[in-house]
Amino acid sequence: MTNPSAPPGDAMVAVANAGSSSLKFSLYRAQGEVLAPVLRGLVEEIDTAPRFTARDPAGRVLAQRTWAPGEAIGHDAALRHVIGAVRELVPGVSLRGIGHRVVHGGMDFAQPALITPEVLGRLEALSPLAPLHQPSNLAAVRLAFELLPGVPQVACFDTAFHRSNAELAQMFALPLAFYEAGVRRYGFHGLSYEYIAERLPVVAPMLAQGRVIALHLGNGASLCALQGGRSIASTMGFTALDGLPMGTRCGNIDPGVLLYLMNERGMDAKAIEQLLYRESGLLGVSGLSSDMRVLLASDAPRAQLAVALFVHRIVREIGSLAAALGGLDGLVFTAGIGEHAAEIRRRVGAGAAWMGLAIDDDANAAGGPCISTAASSCSAWVIPTDEELTIARHTLALLGRGGR
Repeated sequence: MTNPSAPPGDAMVAVANAGSSSLKFSLYRAQGEVLAPVLRGLVEEIDTAPRFTARDPAGRVLAQRTWAPGEAIGHDAALRHVIGAVRELVPGVSLRGIGHRVVHGGMDFAQPALITPEVLGRLEALSPLAPLHQPSNLAAVRLAFELLPGVPQVACFDTAFHRSNAELAQMFALPLAFYEAGVRRYGFHGLSYEYIAERLPVVAPMLAQGRVIALHLGNGASLCALQGGRSIASTMGFTALDGLPMGTRCGNIDPGVLLYLMNERGMDAKAIEQLLYRESGLLGVSGLSSDMRVLLASDAPRAQLAVALFVHRIVREIGSLAAALGGLDGLVFTAGIGEHAAEIRRRVGAGAAWMGLAIDDDANAAGGPCISTAASSCSAWVIPTDEELTIARHTLALLGRGGR
């Protein structure tokens, strides 16, 4: 794979979405300003039971590989395998550029950015604000520079979509100097919410300019209040720990608990970080799994308690964001749990019935797209997200402007 000398219409755009334990990738053919999918796939459970799968646009498996259980291959080996597989599956592929999901853009990055050594250094400085994601995001960038020299790379930020939030929505009640230094609510999952905002005029045009709460429910989970397609508030804040309980993250917590853990339990910052990011959430409450599919299939009391807490927190946050919006016209479920767990959608709908929401059980079981009844005061929808396509679009647009 090289930086193409072919005309832009023949070039391709690659996308890398490196998570803490996975690496998703996509390849698109750029035909003018139109992106046509060529293949996509992932390496998952990189440090426990690595598995690689690549699929064509129709979902057919093109290549697979598994490693021995317990064989931690790391992100470097995962990316090297992906690059080798893409070269075999798409011989002679030439790249216009690579777009990367970067979780935290801080105060400085409100738009996609061409990655230079200087930009990379500034993004590395933000790693303490997203320790579960940012190091993995940037490791993929560094390795791509090594393996694919000359191919431009673009950073697309999960925080950027929320920069439209009003100042009050971004503030903590701390001395103002902290806010001015960057201690503020940033919000995350912005690439997913941006895609949903772009899809709403197509899927639900009557809702697109209204008051919408989008629910990105996956291993990481958050809610976003959309007014006319723009973010006005989010459940996540300074880091991706805030808001809902997630797969292994605690979500909202009284800061006094952290003081207690330090003063009475003798836990230092590293131990608390491990607890809050990796040992809490669905895994911590259930003692069984961070995977919602496993918990829903289990009759263990703690598994059911974890599911109930997850739904309880979602319903409470819906009330909070509806207040920020001044009412509610619709809900949109997306991401892994939101798109596939009909039982979670049903329970959330029941919890929001006080707002006039009524879920159509048959439509919900079928996966939508509209899952509310005709008599429902606000509508409910299931819209699959596509962060990788959003990243590819940003990458193509930025490189088309000469990287400015």
